[in-house]
Amino acid sequence: MSHFHDPAMVADYHEGPPKFVPGHADMQRMARVLLAERAPPDARVLVLGAGGGLELKVFADGQPGWTFDGVDPSAAMLDLARQLVAPHRDRVRLHQGYVDAAPEGPFDAAACLLTMHFMSRLERSHALRALHARLRPGSPFVVMHMSIAAAAGERARWMARDEAFAVAGGVPAGMARRRREGIAAGLSVLAPSDDEALLTGAGFAGVELFYVGGVFRGWICRA
Repeated sequence: MSHFHDPAMVADYHEGPPKFVPGHADMQRMARVLLAERAPPDARVLVLGAGGGLELKVFADGQPGWTFDGVDPSAAMLDLARQLVAPHRDRVRLHQGYVDAAPEGPFDAAACLLTMHFMSRLERSHALRALHARLRPGSPFVVMHMSIAAAAGERARWMARDEAFAVAGGVPAGMARRRREGIAAGLSVLAPSDDEALLTGAGFAGVELFYVGGVFRGWICRA
């Protein structure tokens, strides 16, 4: 995730997800709703990939009794998160690092949004197991990231659609093309069946698809 240390990229981060992720705000709101189905009113929530603070703000705005531990490897992105969640600073603790930097818990809920496509399959498996180990039994977990069918033709078709969606949202065509090329070269985008297998392999149960938007998918499950 080295580009999240680029000052220019960090400064413009909050403008990106709504342009690239269909229904981004509604996806975050639905994630909060799904966590609240099982999490208590005073839940302790772990957010992996919390840099930027977008989901932390949505969760904290809607659940005044929840407290949060957010983890991210980028100091610059964590600084951005601190600014965004400043009204909730008494309920949010931020930790620089990867999943092993997270407190041991136990947590009542967890979320990982727009993060796991930056991890290799091995890193993803480790992160999911570490998250599961930090959750109380039965606690909810929401996860959302890029997930595209493995067949080359279908994958290429959806990546072209992803590029077109970005351009339709105001992203310059050259930037959208470079993003598409960067995804192909540098991200670990798995097929939905592989993503679901990693969740069950890490010990999560009741895996349900709750969001599909272009090349992105999200699941709700429980520890």
